[in-house]
Amino acid sequence: MEEPGQLKRAFIDSLAGAIAGGISRTVTSPLDVIKIRFQVQLEPTSSWAVLQRELYAPSKYTGILQASRDIFREEGLPGFWRGNVPALLMYMPYTAIQFTVLHKFKTFAAGSSKTEDHLHLSPYLSYVSGALAGCAATLGSYPFDLLRTILASQGEPKVYPTMRSAFIDIINTRGIQGLYYGLSPTLVEIVPYAGLQFGSYDTLKRWMMIEGLQRHPKYGARIESETYKNMYHALKEIVVKEGWAGLYKGIFPSLVKSAPAAAVTFVSYEYISDWLESTLT
Repeated sequence: MEEPGQLKRAFIDSLAGAIAGGISRTVTSPLDVIKIRFQVQLEPTSSWAVLQRELYAPSKYTGILQASRDIFREEGLPGFWRGNVPALLMYMPYTAIQFTVLHKFKTFAAGSSKTEDHLHLSPYLSYVSGALAGCAATLGSYPFDLLRTILASQGEPKVYPTMRSAFIDIINTRGIQGLYYGLSPTLVEIVPYAGLQFGSYDTLKRWMMIEGLQRHPKYGARIESETYKNMYHALKEIVVKEGWAGLYKGIFPSLVKSAPAAAVTFVSYEYISDWLESTLT
């Protein structure tokens, strides 16, 4: 049975992590929406390759500024927060689980629940703790990540007007397992990402998450359900059709987003965690 102090620490980590995740997600939502639009667009985001222009129709989105203008013109400011509700339902439990599990692993490794003792852990143990925490958080919040991706990628007119309609369509067409479609590449991605993040969510998963789901034709070719058989096949097809650049589609808005997202998450967590600890003492 856990001691009262351990339960209090777990509560603080969970609540502070959830609030920090919600703040970070809301602040960086516009960049996340642009990133997802790039990733689910079969057409290249640049027009430099003649071969690509021959293979594909004109691209809907070709750059961050152009995408921002188009989204604002067609969908208004709310378009930049498309899918934010399921995103919050994903990020808040994700960060809550992540910080809670992270603290548990560090406590186990250090033999102490004190934060100052965790600072003496080797970088290797810190990396492993972050990676395992990221895996646990991903498993616990993945269905909301899938719904967030679908809603953020669809544009106007909406195919799925609500999160519920997208959820029902997934269940009807894919079954319960459809809520975890694309989980494997996400876990492959999250281990080094979470490990490096805590020791110092994305291109592949987006392709396998949205194939076979509805999307308005003006946003480009639809990714059919038979397009990718597995993660290896998806890699091969993307490289053959788009070159190595296809694997990094959406990387620029993702890079622009990563620094403020991490900063907001960690700073918010520290302030909220300290406030809760002093309040509950």
